[in-house]
Amino acid sequence: MDASAIFKISYGLFVVTARDAQFDNGCIGNVCVQVASSPTRVALALNKLNKTCWMVKNSGSFNISILSEDAPFSIFQRFGFQSGADVDKFADFPKPRADNGVVYVAEHTNALLSCKVVESHDLGSHLLFVAELEDAKTLSNANSMTYDYYHKNVKPKPTAAKTKGWRCKICGYVYEGEELPPDFICPTCKHGAEDFEKIQ
Repeated sequence: MDASAIFKISYGLFVVTARDAQFDNGCIGNVCVQVASSPTRVALALNKLNKTCWMVKNSGSFNISILSEDAPFSIFQRFGFQSGADVDKFADFPKPRADNGVVYVAEHTNALLSCKVVESHDLGSHLLFVAELEDAKTLSNANSMTYDYYHKNVKPKPTAAKTKGWRCKICGYVYEGEELPPDFICPTCKHGAEDFEKIQ
């Protein structure tokens, strides 16, 4: 099976933000779809290894900042390649707040969605949140960042390396070793072993 075929689905990329007590956090997301129009509802899936996932679960609200094609790789490094359990992702970063009190990313984004969770479902590695849209704003007319655009134009290309092992197709993390454990989770982007390829 060619697991990379799933990347042909037109994923968009965005920053999901949440607030828990006095702590702001966010992570890169790629699974959000509108699932109903009256009332307007979206479904959002977040990996349970992400601190933001549990903040959404505990607080019941979140914002989605839809990234535009001009988003630099540094946005993905800040919100996707480090954990809110270890660092303050909003340190030295603008923190505008939507009416729901949750921060959002205003630069390099074309829209903001503010959502209230109405139900959640455990999908194994991820939690699926069904949420009602409470507010929405268009921030620019720039094209939305798709997964395909990110891989072709934003994500740095891997450099030739003499290292033996397995490379994450999502973020480029290298696991050194002949055999990749089947339950291995990338420490950088939290994707599983199915998203690794052997370095030739």
